Amino acid sequence: MADQGTESILQFAPFQSAVDEGFWHRLSSLKLNKLGIDDSPIPITGFYAPCSHPHVSNHLTLVSESLPSESSEHFRPEIIRGNRNRCPVPGVLYNTNTLEGFQSLDKQSLLRAEARKIWEDIRSGKVDEDNSVLLRFLLISFADLKNWSFHYWFAFPALILDPPATLVDLKPAAQWFSIEEAESVTAACNDWRNMCSTTDVPFFLVSISSNSAATISHLVEFDACQKNGDKVLFGFYDPCHLPNNPGWPLRNYLWYISRRWSLEKVHFFCYRESRGFANLELSLVGEVSISNSQDSKNDQNMPNAVGWEQNNRGRKAPRCISLAKTMDPTRLAISAADLNLKLMRWRQLPSLDLNVLSSTRCLLLGAGTLGCQVARMLMAWGVRKITLLDSGKVAMSNPLRQSLYTLDDCLNGGELKAEAAVKSLKKIFPAVEAESVIMAIPMPGHPVPSQEENSVLEDCRRLHKLIDSHDAVFLLTDTRESRWLPSLLCANANKVTITAALGFDSFLVMRHGAGPLSSSHEIKAKATNDLSAEIGALSLKDNIKGQRLGCYFCNDVVAPVDSTANRTLDQQCTVTRPGLAPIASSLAVELLVGILHHPSGIFAKAEFASSIDTGGEQPLGILPHQIRGSISQFSQMTLAGHASASCTACSSTVVEEYEKRGLDFILEAINHPTYLEDITGLTELMKSAASFQIGWDDETGDEDDFVEI
Repeated sequence: MADQGTESILQFAPFQSAVDEGFWHRLSSLKLNKLGIDDSPIPITGFYAPCSHPHVSNHLTLVSESLPSESSEHFRPEIIRGNRNRCPVPGVLYNTNTLEGFQSLDKQSLLRAEARKIWEDIRSGKVDEDNSVLLRFLLISFADLKNWSFHYWFAFPALILDPPATLVDLKPAAQWFSIEEAESVTAACNDWRNMCSTTDVPFFLVSISSNSAATISHLVEFDACQKNGDKVLFGFYDPCHLPNNPGWPLRNYLWYISRRWSLEKVHFFCYRESRGFANLELSLVGEVSISNSQDSKNDQNMPNAVGWEQNNRGRKAPRCISLAKTMDPTRLAISAADLNLKLMRWRQLPSLDLNVLSSTRCLLLGAGTLGCQVARMLMAWGVRKITLLDSGKVAMSNPLRQSLYTLDDCLNGGELKAEAAVKSLKKIFPAVEAESVIMAIPMPGHPVPSQEENSVLEDCRRLHKLIDSHDAVFLLTDTRESRWLPSLLCANANKVTITAALGFDSFLVMRHGAGPLSSSHEIKAKATNDLSAEIGALSLKDNIKGQRLGCYFCNDVVAPVDSTANRTLDQQCTVTRPGLAPIASSLAVELLVGILHHPSGIFAKAEFASSIDTGGEQPLGILPHQIRGSISQFSQMTLAGHASASCTACSSTVVEEYEKRGLDFILEAINHPTYLEDITGLTELMKSAASFQIGWDDETGDEDDFVEI
């Protein structure tokens, strides 16, 4: 505290920053969902308030609403009204794309650019309208979204008075004012702070008349106060608690006062509070001497500026905060899981629709080698709703090939596969909405004893409901006949259906075509959820002009039968090269993602890499019908097959028969496989083929009769 009659250079307590965790979360969301690689400066708003504790200074604070909202078309400063606990202060954020970019920023140039804004605001008179611009600040940062750590550095630009202001006197306000003046100043300050229109105005005038009456007014009223002969103090909300130093806001305030009114002696009032009311014991009143040099009046030469904040060690250096340990593990897992997908939208896939992926309900029939891989690939693509159906238990031979199981799942007779798979998925990603269904799929060629009919029919009803309540169905079972009933139900409900099947060294991945419905009205009538309704609402134009794409059974000339009877162990088990399942599973999931992003959805025509009629190139590439691969040849080809009018699963004959007879039809198909051949015409087709004889002409013709192909 300066003694009366002695002068020393005025020292200011530096501003201190505080960043709420919500600010970093919102910045992360903005970076991933809106900004991408755009590193343009972003207007932000900080908040501060007068000091309210004798031993703790207030900080300039950033919260989530300090940043613009993601819905903003352009990042413009938002008008934020403050309150008695926070005065809004304009700032700017420079968020870099790399740590190296953060470290290489020209800090001095950035600081000087912000200081120039303050200088120009003073020269233009903008401060008279909005004095919060005297507190402009700067924040540079780098958000490491992979590790949830944030490097940042604040600057509070302050114009330097040259020569510096000298302190003539500084004492508690209670000692400077008379008792009458103190009472009046306290009442006036409380009124100013309680008014909505002035509570967040950080700079003001305190004028005291000859009769000790105090009035608080705006800065533009200074000349009028002087004419009245009032004693005038330049007041400001002081965040500092120190008894011998005013806070940082006084620095630019003095430069403004000097430039605006050319005063040589200035009385200032550091307003501080206690429990929300003016406290003149904590508040300070001081007098400074300012030399009005020509430089301060020169409109061409901007003064020098300082203001980079010191870190916790008292050094002028950036800070780093890690939120990984403080975040809820599930929330952290969600953010990390979505990171790769959101980064795709920065450059490669701006049209990637993460909402469609996350809301798609997928039903996986089979939780074996293929089911485990497909489930993991779906989660990697952002699918969050997965149902696994299986009736088997985890065997000792499973964990090496089926990635969701461990040895513990095999003990005590083995856990049920569907339940063990769901547990594993939730350990991998706690936010996944995974469910298990324990049931066997009724199959043609596996006759049902009369005493078991009710149980099998209940399974049929259950499967029907499951397929109706999901948006996409994966057929991943071991046997051919186990895919028949799901194929029929999916064709009837017009569901997106993906089949993946393995041989020893070959695989097939295909998408089933749309069901044999005649109009989109029927499709909508069957849709039981929003996404299915959207799929059903797609144009049927291609479907009407050309043939439907086929299903898994469209190329068969016989009905599915029991493929496990009279088979050796190697024929009963899925004996396949270990590398096939991950390849086929990945392609199956990629097909689903392609369908969900294709404008024609389930009705999309088969596309080929060499096709010139793909309806315009899609961001995810072509959308084939079938992918057949051979690992022994390290080859892969895309094929297309149209729906067969004699198909035992998706033909209109079979679907209509199912709609007419329902479960009775299913039961007859299960107990009498030839029934399917009879109603689809395959029986007659085979009879015709057997009776058809080809007559060969043994005479040798001229070479001209041959055409080279």
